[in-house]
Amino acid sequence: MSASDASAKANGNPLLVLGKITSILDAFSLSKPVLQLSDIREYTGMPTSTVQRLVTNLTSQGFLDREGDAYRIGMRMAYWAAPATRGMEVVDILSPLLKTLRDNTGETACFFKAEQHYRVCVAMADTRHALRREMHLGKIIPLHAGSAGRVLLAWSPELMEAVLRDPLEPITDYTITSSEDLEIAVKKTRADGFAITVGEREDGASGLSAPVFDSAAALVGAVTISGPTLRMPLETCQAWVEPLLATAEHMTRLIGGRFPGES
Repeated sequence: MSASDASAKANGNPLLVLGKITSILDAFSLSKPVLQLSDIREYTGMPTSTVQRLVTNLTSQGFLDREGDAYRIGMRMAYWAAPATRGMEVVDILSPLLKTLRDNTGETACFFKAEQHYRVCVAMADTRHALRREMHLGKIIPLHAGSAGRVLLAWSPELMEAVLRDPLEPITDYTITSSEDLEIAVKKTRADGFAITVGEREDGASGLSAPVFDSAAALVGAVTISGPTLRMPLETCQAWVEPLLATAEHMTRLIGGRFPGES
């Protein structure tokens, strides 16, 4: 038993143990759903004996499930998570994360859903900069233009087929108007897990988007960071891919979702 464990036991303070349990559960993510004990130990920084003891207890209570020599979040956690979001609109659940993403990047963060052959802004946290892209709740944008549309098409094959049946009208000089080019761009988006576009929907504007999924691994929508290319050149967009993906993953977890291919 470590000194901190002994102190917690001596003081009868369960908060220290609870903090360690939280740290173990936080080690799991949608990109790393299955972990070895060594992975958990590295993430938490706790002694091996502490990790083994707590993981054993969490597994016996159904908080973790064993998978060979590794572990994943247990189904009991999903059962408990369901009441937390029941009766809440998805946009209400996700809006605080949009504000955090806005605060971390300084740029407008939006959430888009597909409606017929368009994408609609259903939630947003507007930038505090005076110079900004024009965006508002309810704004309707063609799906073939911009990073959010790219994401919505990448995980919606039937929607992609429907969009390709109509002409792809140009909005700017950089809008994709070729069916072949759009198919290539959408395939790359699915392979990468995100999309970055510059000037496709609006001249001098950039955007990067990532998908959010529900419990059936079906696409819910796209989370997007957008702003003027002056503040968001390609290099900046690339630097924001990780925080964007982390936000998309957090959103997916918050609504009890999972990525396609995850069991």
